Amino acid sequence: MIKKCIGCGAVLQNTNDNQIGYVPNLNTKTKYCRRCFRIIHYNELEVIKVLKDEEFVLNEISNNAELVFFIIDFLNINQEVIAKFKRLACKKILIINKVDLIPSSIRLDKIKDWLKEEYKVDESVIFLSATKNKNIGSVIKEIEKNNLKKVYLVGYTNSGKSSILNKLCQKYEVTDKVITTSPVPNTTLDLINIKVNNNLTIIDTPGFIYEETFYLDNEIELIKKLNPQKYIKPITYQLKPKASVIIENKVRIENRSTKKISFTMYMSNDLNIRVVYESNKILNNFPYRIMKIAPNNDLVIKNVGFINIKDECQLGIYTEDFAVYESRKSFF
Repeated sequence: MIKKCIGCGAVLQNTNDNQIGYVPNLNTKTKYCRRCFRIIHYNELEVIKVLKDEEFVLNEISNNAELVFFIIDFLNINQEVIAKFKRLACKKILIINKVDLIPSSIRLDKIKDWLKEEYKVDESVIFLSATKNKNIGSVIKEIEKNNLKKVYLVGYTNSGKSSILNKLCQKYEVTDKVITTSPVPNTTLDLINIKVNNNLTIIDTPGFIYEETFYLDNEIELIKKLNPQKYIKPITYQLKPKASVIIENKVRIENRSTKKISFTMYMSNDLNIRVVYESNKILNNFPYRIMKIAPNNDLVIKNVGFINIKDECQLGIYTEDFAVYESRKSFF
């Protein structure tokens, strides 16, 4: 009988310690693979590249799900994520997770209207915080009012899928299974079926992977910083012409306009962000591109967050991968 790790979904095996699902001693009592055990007990983080085929996951969900909860976090609403949400050919609800991290001045009902206008999202939207146990009841209400038997949790890596599933397990008093959570991508490696009662199975799925990322796979400390664990304090910079913002020495964003512009950063406060001037040539050797920003638009950086810019302007972007950046109409 094939036995899977209850933390990540990988098939347990004791023959190859370089493959996923490895445990030194495999027996009937084994629950977690070595990787999950080390994450849980020692916080030893590791990025795994071997994942379930994305097309398989999409087809599996579209063909079998009675309802999908597609989970994204507030900082990572972008074109790629919304496009994936739209590909699911089944009944679905969009969950915006980690709302405990965003400023209380942001009106959530306004974000619903903005999602419909900017991204053409017509489905229901639920705002919640898994870590603060906020609004989990709305998810349960959707499950129970429709008398569902098979529900899928879907989303990109680090959206909080597994944390939400653990909260649902607590609500349904399933105490023998705890899904592994960590700040690194690809913690969940395969479909994980949790039978919460005789009628209902909730299925966690491997996180979708961004086509381009702000980080490299081995940059564990940066990956951890990109995923804030506490309230985000927006920081505003007044950039003079030709002044630049540097983020983690990964991108230089230069004011190419003839007037001062205001940048308000919505991203983890743990990130190294600083302002430099024209005389400082750091990152000037990176590829360079001009990006035009319309009034009250956001510059979105995948995996990172966004910058709200009130005035029309031109930005010079110095970066190694332009596909990580996009602009959108702001919800402010």
